[in-house]
Amino acid sequence: MENNNNTSLQQQLLDAGVHFGHLKKKWNPKMLPYIFAEKKGIHIIDLNKTVECLQETAAAMKQIARSGKKILFVGTKKQAKDIVTECAQKVGMPYVTERWLGGMLTNFNTVRKSVKKMQSIDKMLGDGSFDNITKKERLTLTRDKEKMEKVLGGIAQLGRVPAALFIVDIGHEHIALAEAKRLNIATFGVVDTNCDPNKVDFPVPANDDATKSIAIIVNYLTAAIAEGLSERQAAKDEEQEDNFADEKEKQAAKLQAEAEAEAGRGGRGSGGRGPSDAGGQRRRTSPGGGGGQRGGAPRR
Repeated sequence: MENNNNTSLQQQLLDAGVHFGHLKKKWNPKMLPYIFAEKKGIHIIDLNKTVECLQETAAAMKQIARSGKKILFVGTKKQAKDIVTECAQKVGMPYVTERWLGGMLTNFNTVRKSVKKMQSIDKMLGDGSFDNITKKERLTLTRDKEKMEKVLGGIAQLGRVPAALFIVDIGHEHIALAEAKRLNIATFGVVDTNCDPNKVDFPVPANDDATKSIAIIVNYLTAAIAEGLSERQAAKDEEQEDNFADEKEKQAAKLQAEAEAEAGRGGRGSGGRGPSDAGGQRRRTSPGGGGGQRGGAPRR
């Protein structure tokens, strides 16, 4: 079954042109293990290796998503922008598709301040706090917010440094890659024949210039992330159900214990009253009987 899946995936990759590398003269010798052949001066990527790497990368990404951590998608080149944005939004992951600001990871606190400033301007423009300012000032603030949103919008919900980076074209995004390496953040990357695959922890050898090729790779990995997220949600739901069941059991046991204690108190109470009542009767009858006897003696 797996072979059939692999074959169909390989066919899809072939149709999308994932196997087309760069010109031979632009190649990086470290990509040799992933190159199948050379045709008309262009290197052809070995799709068997691509499938292997893709599955390995997907499994690792799924695990990160399942653990509840974030993977930052990075793809600022024209062919990747829309695909990366759409896929990252689909699984609720942060993304950078406009421009990588230097220090976005290594100087994360400062970047967070800019994000907060953007959010506060947005909030104030929305709730009417800026109603008293001039039209020109309002326009300036709106423009500032739009500029910041373009660059920082994708990481607005990112509260801490991400657990991993997924990069489309590691050569183009070398600054992002360098920052991730400096912070020991796991890296996943689409690597073409002109790049060094050893620079990322999980390389996926593929054509990183064709939109179709980028789309099939990113969609495949996004599906793995979605799977990890749904498994996490299922585990959470199961845990909640277990907790709810435990809570109900504890409540039932508590009620039962209370009922038994109540019954015990009732039994002890009636038992305590019985003898005193009997004693009361004895005390009431004995004086009467004795009185009769004692009262009769003098008359005799």
